Amino acid sequence: MRRLRRKKWIFSGVMTAAAALVLAACSNNGSNAAPTKTMNTSVTNEISTLDSSKYGDTTSSEVLQNSMEGLYRFNKKNQPELAGATKVERSKDQKIYTFTLRNNAKWSNGDPVTAQDYVTAWRRTVDPKNSSLDADSYAIIKNGEAISQGKAPVNSLGIKALGKYKVQVTLANPIPYLPQILEGAQFYPQNSKLVKKLGSKYGTSSKNLVYNGPFTVSGWTGSNLKWTYKKNPTYWNKKIVDLNKVNVQVVQTPSTGVNLFRSGELDYTTLTSDFVKQYQNNSSYHTKVTPTNGYLSFNLKRKSTGNVHIRRAISRAINKQQLVKTVLHQGKVSNGIVAANFITDQATGNDYRKDAGDLVTYNAKEAKKEWQLGLKQLGKNKLTLELLTSDIDDAKRVGEFIQSNLMKNLPGLTLRVRSIPLKSRLSNTTNHNYDFVYGTWQPSYEDPIDFLTVGGLFNLAPDYHNANFWKQIDLARSTYATDPQKRLNALVNAEKQLIQKDAFAAPLFQQGTSYLLNKRVKGFQLSPYGNVAYYWNVKMK
Repeated sequence: MRRLRRKKWIFSGVMTAAAALVLAACSNNGSNAAPTKTMNTSVTNEISTLDSSKYGDTTSSEVLQNSMEGLYRFNKKNQPELAGATKVERSKDQKIYTFTLRNNAKWSNGDPVTAQDYVTAWRRTVDPKNSSLDADSYAIIKNGEAISQGKAPVNSLGIKALGKYKVQVTLANPIPYLPQILEGAQFYPQNSKLVKKLGSKYGTSSKNLVYNGPFTVSGWTGSNLKWTYKKNPTYWNKKIVDLNKVNVQVVQTPSTGVNLFRSGELDYTTLTSDFVKQYQNNSSYHTKVTPTNGYLSFNLKRKSTGNVHIRRAISRAINKQQLVKTVLHQGKVSNGIVAANFITDQATGNDYRKDAGDLVTYNAKEAKKEWQLGLKQLGKNKLTLELLTSDIDDAKRVGEFIQSNLMKNLPGLTLRVRSIPLKSRLSNTTNHNYDFVYGTWQPSYEDPIDFLTVGGLFNLAPDYHNANFWKQIDLARSTYATDPQKRLNALVNAEKQLIQKDAFAAPLFQQGTSYLLNKRVKGFQLSPYGNVAYYWNVKMK
């Protein structure tokens, strides 16, 4: 999957009710109910922590994004706009940003949100003592990478408090995507007094935290499966928040979420692929394509998958359209590692994917040619390989489809599928105990760099030594950082080298997210990444 900032999980369940009854019940959900300012909703996993320096899961991210606020927040169009700051000034070299904070922003205990609160939070997150899953996000900040590796002191991070309401941020290199990445929960401020007072208890329950966002959180003890968002009376922009309360419960079995929605106990619940076909014509059904990638990543240390022709053959031998249509029932085919309809290039104004083009398409004939070349170089006429997946139902179904497809299109291939718990699957990939692996990965910000250097690309840095690829990445990060056209060319060249020529990974699809939503809910919004629900613009009609 990915080292996680905004983690994406996959679940599945079993439908037990008759489809006609389900549809009828769903179509009438809440339609005659009286107006209310309370919404009932669900998530698929419990909260791990509310410490923005330590979270690593989707649910915690969702809670933090509804109850906290950083320098930027996504607006209704999912574009970043200043939130905790009122003004930003940028130096000529585009490396130093000075943010003027709101002097009317307060924590839920009445304390002002200060520049020092940002300094405190950022230093905690990058400090290797805290083992933050988001420390790598700070590589964009001066000395961030060195600090996270224990090679520089924490106080050398490129952030300073210039008085009570001014924050100066110094970057390692100019980057065009700073607003998008600073929107993330890993860059939120933390109340300095409370952090000092609570120490390791900070964020371990809803009471061990104060909030500066649209809602406060109550009822989370650290392990329970229900909590509540309440409108934050100290939020500087509370006038936009219409809901008084959002009741959240963990629904670990998709069929349970469906049944609760049908009975009117939930206003929102997500759907797995099991349910999409049954609900796709229902008025309560919604779906969107996300930038989350489904992909294959290869082990270059194995003689078999270390062969470029074998990797190219596998990349081209999978009928991705059929996979999306018959197995996933949502999402779209991906022919490049960088997601489509997600990143607008500064040089052309086009979607990046349009500029980069289709790099790896389904081509059974070409796949067989590459396969034969690979077998010849290996001195074999047949080959046994193993595909590693997690043991989640959706992942196993994708693995079985790939198994069938490849053995049909690549003569002499015997493919075994090994499905194990996600934690073990991640450990196996880290330790090179696989031939190739299937997983999903979600970006953290809207720039090709994230896809090309992280992107579910297991063991990229230690194993992939193509000089041209790394040169193009370095040029995009530094020399061409302020030249949009040259930067675009470098990124496209890097992607072609990585995915098309060397087939380090094989893109499969962009994941879809589907859900049921009460028709009385207006203004509901999912994050640009498709996995986090925003409630501050919601109104119940």
